[in-house]
Amino acid sequence: MSQQHTVFYDAQCPLCQNIKKSLRFLDRDNCLRWIPVQEVRPSTRQKARTFFADMEKEIYVLTKHGHVLVGFPAIREILSSLPSLIWVAVLMRPAAVEAIGQIVYQFVSHRRHAWFGQTEYRRPDTI
Repeated sequence: MSQQHTVFYDAQCPLCQNIKKSLRFLDRDNCLRWIPVQEVRPSTRQKARTFFADMEKEIYVLTKHGHVLVGFPAIREILSSLPSLIWVAVLMRPAAVEAIGQIVYQFVSHRRHAWFGQTEYRRPDTI
């Protein structure tokens, strides 16, 4: 089992890219592994769509314990894995906060390309 959470994010979304960049800076213990959904095999995307949702539309986290979290719970898990942001994750725990947080997450997630644009994804060169 991996010692990292795997975060699947939209690498064509400027908002997602900036959030990833900021969180990577805070991830001193290398707790998060970031994978663009553009790198995920079509068969895996279809499997995710069958059980959860469309990977291009929401953030996914595969926890180091093998659980899949989508949307607001995924964001909360990411924050809880970063020592400097655990306090934010704790504030996100109450049921009322989660209910409102999920609504806000969906609102932003579904409008992010209209608000922030969309970039072309270019696979990084590997050596």
